[in-house]
Amino acid sequence: MEVIQEFGPWFVGLALLFGSYMCWGIGANDVANAMGTSVGSKAVSIKTAIIIAAVFEFAGVVIAGGHVTETIRKGIVDPTPLVGHPELLVLGMLASLLAAAIWLMVASAKGWPVSTTHSIVGALVGFALVGVGSDAVKWSSLTGIVSSWVVSPVVGGLFAFILTLSVMKLVLNTETPFANAKKWGPYYLFLVGFVIGLVTLFKGLKHLKLNLTVAQSFLAATAVGGFIAFIGWLIIRRIQMDPKADKTFHFASVEKVFGPLQVFTACAMAFAHGSNDVANGVGPLASVYGIVQSGGEIVKSASLPFWILLLGGIGIVVGLATLGVRVIKTIGEGITELTPSRGFCAELAAACTVVLASRTGLPVSTTHIAVGAVMGVGMARGIAALDLRVVGQIVVSWLITIPVGAVLSALIFFLLRVIFL
Repeated sequence: MEVIQEFGPWFVGLALLFGSYMCWGIGANDVANAMGTSVGSKAVSIKTAIIIAAVFEFAGVVIAGGHVTETIRKGIVDPTPLVGHPELLVLGMLASLLAAAIWLMVASAKGWPVSTTHSIVGALVGFALVGVGSDAVKWSSLTGIVSSWVVSPVVGGLFAFILTLSVMKLVLNTETPFANAKKWGPYYLFLVGFVIGLVTLFKGLKHLKLNLTVAQSFLAATAVGGFIAFIGWLIIRRIQMDPKADKTFHFASVEKVFGPLQVFTACAMAFAHGSNDVANGVGPLASVYGIVQSGGEIVKSASLPFWILLLGGIGIVVGLATLGVRVIKTIGEGITELTPSRGFCAELAAACTVVLASRTGLPVSTTHIAVGAVMGVGMARGIAALDLRVVGQIVVSWLITIPVGAVLSALIFFLLRVIFL
């Protein structure tokens, strides 16, 4: 307790610094891979992607969650042994934040799309092993993490594969692809609105005390889907065929229809990410802030002040703008060649997978889902459409994320303990 009182302002200051660094890493990696399909397909520019992220990430945070976060992320660490030593938990959270942020920076610089959640989980495991003991680690929770390496890309890829085949059957492989693109576009957009509506109602809005039944949630999501489809219909009906462009690329006019559709999915992905994953960056920050504010008391959950959310949102946008382009290139160009129609299928598949996971408890990672969805789009055109070398690099980066985070966190924890204790 004395350590908390003596170094409290220092701990909060370091938490703000490391938390901002972590959020920068989330923007450079997590948000970048969510935007990668839109930028890679040329549906939006990198500048537009940054604006979309800035607006809809913030909207997701403020409207659909982020106000309360677990202090011990994902139940990986048992805080009971630390009740009498809150300073160890503070140092552990600081070490975890810095370790995860460093790994995200390295991965982003290499263009590797890795999981933010897995980065922070690995860091927490490293701190717990050296700071508390192996008994403090809930090893059973890690089973779900490991299984997500397979479940996430497979489910996301399957949805994307099916959606791509549907676009090929209903639009591309017909006698009048442009007319059919305009016909089916609003229906696909309805699915976008419906799915994102369900994500928000199932996983967000808890702080608004909206206790909707499943039937009411589906009804509300249907209304959202109908509204999005109507807006999309108004935009699509203005798009005209471009015969000159069609001579160079047979489906040029069709892709002009899917371009605006993909802007909708980009906004939806940013909103979903903001509502669900931003706490990865500011959760440990809130832990430190809460312990210092309470004078050393360890609580199971911590209120997340709006200024911390604001700090996280700014860090995410700056991260996307400064280093996100490398991960965007990997997702949007490295795995397979994307067009607006293919990118649309990949993003919609990712959103569908998030909804399925939120209702069934599937252990998934949004990053792995996005990669799997892009691979599914490529597989619909044959395995030759995939760059297996890039896929191999991505899988290796996934496998080493948790152990690298653990080792870094353990080393940083030792250093912080020497400094403060």
